[in-house]
Amino acid sequence: MIVARTVAEFRAARAGAPAPVGFVPTMGYLHQGHLALVHAAREECATVAASIFVNPTQFGPNEDFERYPRDEERDLQLLEAAGTDLVLLPPVDEMYPPGDTTRVRVSGITEVLEGARRPGHFEGVTTVVSKLFAMVQPDRAYFGEKDGQQLRVIRRMTRDLLLPIEIVACPTVREPDGLAMSSRNVYLSADERAQALSLSAGLRAASEAFDRGERDAGRLRAMVREGIEAQPLTDINYVSLADSETLEELDGAVGRAAMLSLAVRFSGATLIDNVTLEP
Repeated sequence: MIVARTVAEFRAARAGAPAPVGFVPTMGYLHQGHLALVHAAREECATVAASIFVNPTQFGPNEDFERYPRDEERDLQLLEAAGTDLVLLPPVDEMYPPGDTTRVRVSGITEVLEGARRPGHFEGVTTVVSKLFAMVQPDRAYFGEKDGQQLRVIRRMTRDLLLPIEIVACPTVREPDGLAMSSRNVYLSADERAQALSLSAGLRAASEAFDRGERDAGRLRAMVREGIEAQPLTDINYVSLADSETLEELDGAVGRAAMLSLAVRFSGATLIDNVTLEP
């Protein structure tokens, strides 16, 4: 496995890599969800590239950029064991050189849900992903469905910029008790960790009701909120049932594919999760 810490080093290693190239961008502190993306790329691609970069431009001024968990040595061991060929591990000044002022913005679907909760977040995401795509030049890029809005934003950016990259979505990887895997789960206390199960339980209850024929958007949202609101350590930022493509909130009967999503605050972290409902 080749580890490159500059753009020049990575491009030199990438030049001889056989196609197709699959790419897994990460912010490190890897868990099985990240590794599932690497395994998917390994099955489909001749070369697997990954990046580890905690991107400062997607963090707000009061967010956890400085304390975001990091473990470079462990991450590299996991990536190598999973069959990664190339890893880009750049410092901030490589990704944002002095005088950098260019940003990539996707309008519309970035202004709701996480975009409303975290102004500027998705501009940071699309800017860094577009830079990574330019460096890596992958044929396929792999993203998890847990970050449902991010997945849709990246797809829209890739389409709008005419990038010759296939965006591959991989299912959310969960703990045995249902909690969606996240690097931020380490912030939870034992009591918060137990109460966080209400997130996946609420989504599962609504999804099962949908499968049984429930179509009322308000009732489906209420099913998700009910169990979470019963937990004293939770603070709901939003529960959304929105059109799967436009992310416009749905009212009345749900007659097309929809994303049921949530963000819930605990004392040390905000967790997100989602499921897709298909009529």
